[in-house]
Amino acid sequence: MRFVAAAAVLLCHFSLYIRGNPDFWRNLGQVGVSFFFVLSGFVLTWSARPGTGARAVWRARAAKIFPNHLLVAAAHAGLMLLTGKAIVAAQILPTATLTQSWIPGFDLTTAISPVSWTLSCEVFFYLAFPLLLTQIRRIPPRYLWWAAAVLVAVIFTLPVIAEHFVPNGKPMSPLLPYLDNDAWFVGFFPLARAFEFALGMVLARIVAADRWVQLGMAPAAVLFVLAYWLSMGSGLYSFSAATVIPIGMLICAGAVADVQGRPSPLRHPYFVRLGEISFALYLVHKPVIDYGTKLLGIPHFSGMALVDQVAVLTPLFGVALLLAWLLYVGVERPMMRHWGRRRPRRGASHRAACRECPARTCPGQPSGPDHLDGEDLTGSPSTR
Repeated sequence: MRFVAAAAVLLCHFSLYIRGNPDFWRNLGQVGVSFFFVLSGFVLTWSARPGTGARAVWRARAAKIFPNHLLVAAAHAGLMLLTGKAIVAAQILPTATLTQSWIPGFDLTTAISPVSWTLSCEVFFYLAFPLLLTQIRRIPPRYLWWAAAVLVAVIFTLPVIAEHFVPNGKPMSPLLPYLDNDAWFVGFFPLARAFEFALGMVLARIVAADRWVQLGMAPAAVLFVLAYWLSMGSGLYSFSAATVIPIGMLICAGAVADVQGRPSPLRHPYFVRLGEISFALYLVHKPVIDYGTKLLGIPHFSGMALVDQVAVLTPLFGVALLLAWLLYVGVERPMMRHWGRRRPRRGASHRAACRECPARTCPGQPSGPDHLDGEDLTGSPSTR
């Protein structure tokens, strides 16, 4: 699922070179981002273990995000300089620290590493996660659906707040034909997007408490396609509100299918591997598209025919996949293994007990490369 969402964002950014600029392509990116936010809250809540401290959560998330982000941002800055694009000094620190989404203004939010604004939101989600998890775990099971309904209602209210209470600004871009302050509040402001993350957390509790409505993958997918079609042309609602309910349904249906062991093509080893590199693919695809098309001499809004679109997109997609795999293998996975795991202190008595213990999965005994001391915060299918 993560790979499909990343591919949707890639197609959205490639739409700059497709004939016209319909809502269909633009909404692919917005739905892909919303899917990531809901899924992130779901997965972290599902994999959280009692007794895990906030620092362990933050360390694991920082080890996954910042090395990849800083390397790709530096590479993107280098490409900008090589091609004569100016880098404004005021853009560097917010981008490096992933705080750019807190500052209104499309030019700053998408500067240097254009897609990293979503990481700015995710960093806020991760910082708030321990506190949110404590509060959401206190919700009695019979009230979980009510909590989900309240969060959805808030998400639908955000465009109304933006239209009536956020000061107007200038149009953002041909790709996002909204007023920049309105779009920033609904689409980029971390506090506003946090409701999708919280919704994913509540949905994880609903599934874990066996209170899901047993809607299968096929019906959930049909509802998602229908909602996506209806969301085209829905303005600020297309950022998340128009599709957040079917996104939640699709994630829950997929989780239930996994738990019950139902056959699914998404569980094929190839899809699992693609899911593993999806974060890296999300980071590298934009510079590959921007500078690959520049190298080929293809301008924005060139209106390529379908055959030309396929001829250009296919090799660019292959290059993006290769770079994503290299980033995952060379940076992300080593960083997660080295920095993303809790290393408890062990006294002499504990080490002696571990030497005598026949259990190879004894908590506190690092018996192998997948040992996580009872905690999985990586989201990796190999340790699920």
